[in-house]
Amino acid sequence: MPGENEAKTLDNFDESQTMGAQKRERSSIGFPYMDLSDVLQAASVIHANVGTGTCSADQLAAWLGTSPTSSAFRVRLSASRMFGLIEADRSESIRLTHLGQRAMDPQQERAAWADAFLSVPLYRAVYEKFKGNVLPPTAALEREIVAMGVAEKQKSRARQVMERAAEQAGFLESGGDRLVKPGIVEKTDTGKSNERGRGGGSGNSGGGQPPDVDPIIAGLLARLPKPGSKWPKAQRKIWLGLFEGSFDLIYEDDDGEKPPSLRNEDS
Repeated sequence: MPGENEAKTLDNFDESQTMGAQKRERSSIGFPYMDLSDVLQAASVIHANVGTGTCSADQLAAWLGTSPTSSAFRVRLSASRMFGLIEADRSESIRLTHLGQRAMDPQQERAAWADAFLSVPLYRAVYEKFKGNVLPPTAALEREIVAMGVAEKQKSRARQVMERAAEQAGFLESGGDRLVKPGIVEKTDTGKSNERGRGGGSGNSGGGQPPDVDPIIAGLLARLPKPGSKWPKAQRKIWLGLFEGSFDLIYEDDDGEKPPSLRNEDS
């Protein structure tokens, strides 16, 4: 029954270790198995379809092009919650948290992504221990995270995902050898109306948004920074990854089937 499958998905939602073999490793500190760009894609899909409203696990899985019972979907749900971007209530409804809403706001996303990184227990522990200091080499860093509660067999994967998430959240902008919380510059709406006036509006000028643009793509285009402004490479990579992934969610291949990347998630 769909309801039972959905309930099982949400029962696993709170677990920091969602895959059987990984769960048996019994890490005593929480960390995700997907990085920040993966969970931002899920948050973006929720935002595009229901905004600040709620959806079911079945709906979210369909929007992501996967099955609500697949291990990849369960891991993504768990990671999204661990980063603090989504939550589920007792009625099995999934919604963006306040942090998730901020992460979808171009004016607040940079600060929100940094907060999301620090929402993960392991990442906060590493950040607090080495704040202001150089991170140890790989082998030593893995020993440190094992001492913090990561299972021995999961130390390499935990470190790798942490390093990717740190780069995506801007914590490595001062160099790859230390975690530094990124500086946040408040964005304003100054000049936005003028920019929209140049290319948008009514009439046949050809500068407006093309008709029938999918809300996911429209939302990503709206998140582009103003030309000439600062846009760190790590942030660009996240945006490009989300933009590329949106095509897999929205369009089919020539043969009418899902792209291999989405078919593999259901295996």
